[in-house]
Amino acid sequence: MQTLWFITNPNSGTTSQAKCEAMEAVFEERGLRLAGRTRFPEDALPEAARLYAADVDTVVLFAGDGTINAALRALADWEGAFLILPGGTMNLLAKALHDETDPHKIIHAAHGCDRRVALPYIVAGEHRAFVGLILGPAASWFRAREVVRKGRFGRLLAAVRGAWRSTFHRRGVRVQGARALGDSYQAVFVTPTLDGLDVAAVDARDWGAIAQLGWEWVTGDWVAARAVTESRTEQLRLRERKPVLALFDGEPETIDPGTTIRAGRSLETFIATRAEVPAA
Repeated sequence: MQTLWFITNPNSGTTSQAKCEAMEAVFEERGLRLAGRTRFPEDALPEAARLYAADVDTVVLFAGDGTINAALRALADWEGAFLILPGGTMNLLAKALHDETDPHKIIHAAHGCDRRVALPYIVAGEHRAFVGLILGPAASWFRAREVVRKGRFGRLLAAVRGAWRSTFHRRGVRVQGARALGDSYQAVFVTPTLDGLDVAAVDARDWGAIAQLGWEWVTGDWVAARAVTESRTEQLRLRERKPVLALFDGEPETIDPGTTIRAGRSLETFIATRAEVPAA
């Protein structure tokens, strides 16, 4: 790790402009050369050719899971290393790769570490999720989350009511390919593992689970929401006739009917400073 490209999102989680500048001071302290920086989404993400031309060996990502997802997809064919720093709400990728939660300490540890690991992810058409995927009517809770992110608390009640109405007044989403799953669910959580997909489904009969899902989503830790039915599989297929709203690492996308959802695995490109990275 010698020549860096720094990708940040000053509006994501805890990544203020001042903290981004503090990260750059740590780079200088360690004698690392900063070849370029991207403030996403104001700036376009760099292309692989640009990184090769600048002799970049490591992309440092100081942002939330959604921004990290966008950058990893944009640079899927680049063969350099990625250093993930905790700069969002949940920071699940950073927690999987590092014992520390202090970005400064992670940079110091990573400078002397040449260990790279592969990470699993979810593939659904052109979309990817490194943290998790949510399918179904309950995915509409992302609108309430955006209200909180933007500090528009006067609109929160209306957003919550809209999400609740969408969750319970729409037929659930149907998927097939995992044992123990029933006909339809209000929310289907899919998490990537190194050997497949973990699936957790919540149906409308469990009001408590849906209420918890909504609350955890608004407050930031949707992964903590309680599941009703759990299963593991190698792939799922969306059994719908119309496009379905889905959240990839918390960001909304629409996926087509019949889409196959499967597990993928990255190159060994993520810098890991943990003594042992747990299998996902």
